[in-house]
Amino acid sequence: MQVQLQVNGKAVTVDAAPHTLLVQALREQLKLTGTHVGCDTAQCGACTVLMNGKAVKSCNMLLAQAAGTDVQTIEGMAAADGTMHPMQAAFKECHGLQCGFCTPGMVMSAVDLHKRQPNANEQQVREGLEGNICRCTGYQNIVKSVLQGSAAMKS
Repeated sequence: MQVQLQVNGKAVTVDAAPHTLLVQALREQLKLTGTHVGCDTAQCGACTVLMNGKAVKSCNMLLAQAAGTDVQTIEGMAAADGTMHPMQAAFKECHGLQCGFCTPGMVMSAVDLHKRQPNANEQQVREGLEGNICRCTGYQNIVKSVLQGSAAMKS
């Protein structure tokens, strides 16, 4: 089957079997490997992308369900000149990562959280990211990153 959608601002057509997951199409057909597969059960959040501006777990969604939507992956967050998105820059500046495996999903979820709660406090950030798991950190620098990134997004 052929599925048409927008990915990182570009119209794409993906040829895939009906049972293909969105994360598989992104990684295997479109070679956007920043979206990670961590659990295959929508528990860890490493596969999080923005679909029509809302965070979704792409390992739990068929490609066909994304037909006609606008999908943004971590590769589409930076500006055309390579300047990092404010949330990406905050994760770098605040050391909100260790191994980096969960970071793309965390960034995508944090951007969605900012859209829903632009004035979120520390507790709201912790609650807002509860669908994303980091196995390396104690989350303190992740929360700090999200708060700083959110503040920068308001500027």
